[in-house]
Amino acid sequence: MAEAIRIFKFGGASVCDAAGLRNVGAIISTLGKGPLAVVVSAMGKTTNALEQVVSAFAKTDNATATSKLNEIKQSHYDIARELLGDEHPVYAQLNDAFVEVEWLLEESFDQKYDYVYDQIVSIGEIASSILLSAYLQSIDLNVKWFDARGLIRTDGLHREAWVDWSSTERLIKTQVRPVLTDNYIAVTQGFIGSTSDNETTTLGREGSDYSAAIFSYCLDAESMSIWKDVPGVLTADPRLFDNVTKIDHLSYREAIEMTYYGAKVIHPKTIKPLQNKAIPLYVKSFIEPAGAGTRVDANAPLTYPPIITVERDQALVQISTKDFSFVAEHHLKDLFNQIADYRLQVNMMQNSAISFSISVNDQEDRVDRFIKALEDNFTCDIRRGLELVTVRHADEIVVEQQRKGKMRFMNERVGNTVQMVLGKMDVPVRKD
Repeated sequence: MAEAIRIFKFGGASVCDAAGLRNVGAIISTLGKGPLAVVVSAMGKTTNALEQVVSAFAKTDNATATSKLNEIKQSHYDIARELLGDEHPVYAQLNDAFVEVEWLLEESFDQKYDYVYDQIVSIGEIASSILLSAYLQSIDLNVKWFDARGLIRTDGLHREAWVDWSSTERLIKTQVRPVLTDNYIAVTQGFIGSTSDNETTTLGREGSDYSAAIFSYCLDAESMSIWKDVPGVLTADPRLFDNVTKIDHLSYREAIEMTYYGAKVIHPKTIKPLQNKAIPLYVKSFIEPAGAGTRVDANAPLTYPPIITVERDQALVQISTKDFSFVAEHHLKDLFNQIADYRLQVNMMQNSAISFSISVNDQEDRVDRFIKALEDNFTCDIRRGLELVTVRHADEIVVEQQRKGKMRFMNERVGNTVQMVLGKMDVPVRKD
């Protein structure tokens, strides 16, 4: 009988430098016994740096784009040198990865922004996985490197690609499973895939957790572990709140609710593939790897403490008809079509007799383009710089603490969940 397969996912914070890669190697050597697939994100802030490359390229500032790319490339070479010395095949492998972007930057920016974004930003995951694979081999582990672009098949929606599950499952089972059966460690990338025409796509920002869940599902994994810089899933973000506590056990449902409302510890799309095959998820600390972490599975604890999530950079858009008529069903149909076209992430919505309001993530220029598309038929008021606070298993004391000293622009309670769009008392209003 084949041994059970496990999936480990390491994020950018865990592989940010040579010390981080050594620590990951120690975790895998100690806790990764048996068939194991490792999914890795781009190193540290590499994705942010590559986004700057895309931005400069889009502005036809190829010199700046090339300079920034060279800085990223050099930082990977420096880490390789610290881990593996001056002479190693990894340098040629890294060069082959970065040359894909270098060739692109020699051309004019004549493709859609999202397409170019995927071709450039995806290199971060490729480079980090090459480094990790080379280091694991150097400490005498049996490693097989896989390009996730040849395994995760998607549609052509760049930056938010949808997975073709049947093709993806077939590719992963036929290519990766035989290697794991031979007790090798498979190393691959999160966040990226490709179309049937071999165009690189990405699965959405911070999508490496989701990639690991895809591999878990397709390989019928025994478990999946996400390694973070926190001891597990906490009752709130420790960077924003004091006195947070670790939650030892979560149900799939609770984890889905938390991530949907903005908990950053797990990507929102991660849970469903695991739930479909009853694969338990562990959220563990790469700082204290022996810790129990948090287990997520089908069994629901009887009670939970209040859990707070905060989504910052919210834009609240109030949409009204120009003749002050009701916002009727045909209006809502048009509005939702536009929301889908501009890929707005709607976190909260309310309607009154003559207006419809939505709180959305204020990403790039999507909200401005959305409002521009409505201006012929609607009047839009927009407030920016807000935050969406969600309290699960709320009690009134906790709710009042969150809104103290802030202006409340939208409020809603459904069962034991309270959501509030909050801002400073002096938030300016701009009319379009």
